[in-house]
Amino acid sequence: MDVNPKSGLYYMTGGFYIVIIFLLGIITFFVSPHLAGAEILLGLSLCVFNYIYKKHKEKKISDMFEQMTLRIGSATHNALMQFPLPTLIVESSGKIKWYNELFCESFAENHLYDKMISEVIPELDTDKIFLDPPVPVQTTLACNGHTFRVFGSQPQNEEKNSIVILFFDEITEYADFKQKYHEERPVSCLIFVDNYEELLESTANAFRPHLEAQIYKRINDWTNEHGGVLVKYEKDKYSVLFQYRYLEKFVANKFEILSQIRNISEGNTIPASISIGVGTCGRDIIENNEFAKTAINMALGRGGDQAVIKDNEQLSFYGGNSKEYEKSTRVKARVVSVALSGLIENANNVIVMSHKVADVDSLGAAFGVYRMCRMQDKPVNILLESYDQTVKNMLDRLENVEEYSGLFLNVQQAAARINGTTLVVVVDTHKPSLLEAPSLLKKAGQIVVIDHHRRGAEFIENTALIYHEPYASSTCEMMTEILQYVTKKISLTKLEAECLYAGMVVDTKHFTFKTGVRTFEAASFLRKQGVDTIAIKTMFQQDLSTYIKRAMIIKDAEIFRDHIAVSSYNEIEENIHITIAQAADELLNIKGITASFVLSKTERGVNISGRSLGGINVQVILEKLGGGGHMTIAGAQLSDLSIEEAREKLYQAIDEYYLETVN
Repeated sequence: MDVNPKSGLYYMTGGFYIVIIFLLGIITFFVSPHLAGAEILLGLSLCVFNYIYKKHKEKKISDMFEQMTLRIGSATHNALMQFPLPTLIVESSGKIKWYNELFCESFAENHLYDKMISEVIPELDTDKIFLDPPVPVQTTLACNGHTFRVFGSQPQNEEKNSIVILFFDEITEYADFKQKYHEERPVSCLIFVDNYEELLESTANAFRPHLEAQIYKRINDWTNEHGGVLVKYEKDKYSVLFQYRYLEKFVANKFEILSQIRNISEGNTIPASISIGVGTCGRDIIENNEFAKTAINMALGRGGDQAVIKDNEQLSFYGGNSKEYEKSTRVKARVVSVALSGLIENANNVIVMSHKVADVDSLGAAFGVYRMCRMQDKPVNILLESYDQTVKNMLDRLENVEEYSGLFLNVQQAAARINGTTLVVVVDTHKPSLLEAPSLLKKAGQIVVIDHHRRGAEFIENTALIYHEPYASSTCEMMTEILQYVTKKISLTKLEAECLYAGMVVDTKHFTFKTGVRTFEAASFLRKQGVDTIAIKTMFQQDLSTYIKRAMIIKDAEIFRDHIAVSSYNEIEENIHITIAQAADELLNIKGITASFVLSKTERGVNISGRSLGGINVQVILEKLGGGGHMTIAGAQLSDLSIEEAREKLYQAIDEYYLETVN
């Protein structure tokens, strides 16, 4: 319908002439009233005509827009009816208000008007559709063996019951292909037999071939059962390639191959076990293989007999509940001794660093490094800023010894002496977050790590040498073995030998836990260096108040799951962590108790010290709370929690552990 573009001009000029006529009428009224009356009558006639004409024009425009709207609505309706995708209009209340034929065909439904969408498509998550404020809809729907990409929009509408237009694009073929690709992705797996040499030595010659054959057979059967490809590339090392679909089964079964290997009995006096490293979700098979190498190193570093899965986001641990067995060979200690001597020789100076709140094991190991450096006339210092009471007792004995004057540095002093030619030796920890000054590692020329704690996900990077032996009783034992293979004949001072010996005493609980043949051999070597065992006992003496606190903690212990003792100390005190650790040890002396946990309040939260006789893996339990340690000795720190809240979390972690180990 045409519209006269001059209409607006008419409205303007018509009104103008009417005003002129009225003005003329007023002026001529005083000259000729009759003429003025005629002029005013003409003006009124023009006003009436102008009003009628304006209304007529507005109606014509309104009719035009109404017809245009009807045409557009009809076009939109036809477009929706003929749209090549299933289409649905639904109110925010969930009632279906319109749908096309393709929707009926896709969902085998008819007569859907005013039905609830939740009845027609119960699989559709309506929370992702009706949003406030409205946003474009984008979700996926799996229904009756088909997969749809659901998209649409919710127009801005102030009405209480607004509408949403939904389109259903079937992507079943794409989804199936994607799922197939996901399931068939290659996964790299490395399997190492733990303590292979020691395992064979524990087996009579006549049974060794049977033992080796059984290990291979069970690994091979496990691989074939899951469609994998097995390659034995060394006598105790295997590589496996399998599809991702089987990994979920392994996880659900908690890698049953671990227990199958442990159950092998072919005359071996120590149980057979394997470590498994799995790499998945990498960019390609090469990255998966690198992930598998990282995972197997982690499994070995945590004591073996477990599986570790590494993807591009995290590490997951399974197993690790068996007792660690000592390695009888000292080949690695000999190799490390030579390598460490070379690194010391090439450095301008050496800084020895340990964890925060240093204990006597870290101090003893630091003295071992100190003696190696002094034998090579290399400047060496020990970074020591925070430490426990036992270390303080040792430092009091060193105070007046001239040789150790200026040996110990605080963080600021160490930062001033470290540079690109400095060798930093980290002892008794491998976690950067536990170091006294982790920022100093970035300034060091080279880094060495010597530690006996079971490996966690966090590890110091860019190291020149790693001596990580979770089978060892203590870092002092490891350092003592290294000293025995130094080219020159070693000569420790009495104080240095006693500090190394004291470190072994602490970590073995007076040669009770994790004590093997090599532990006693190291202790024997130190005894020959002049260790006074009475002086060692004196070093660990405590005052009466500490003894009473420990007795109170033991008195307040609760028994959980029949044989786990749990107690706590609610006062914030300096060095209370030592007291709770000792109380946890003492609780194991109670008949029927196989594991113990003691909690203490700190300014930041709660500390937990865990101990075990070996049947329960306290490390696995406390790892669930962010802690770590060994199978029989572990700890954790929980921030911003009360004792009661931390105790509840501990009980939950113990329950989870039992659920995992039983199943």
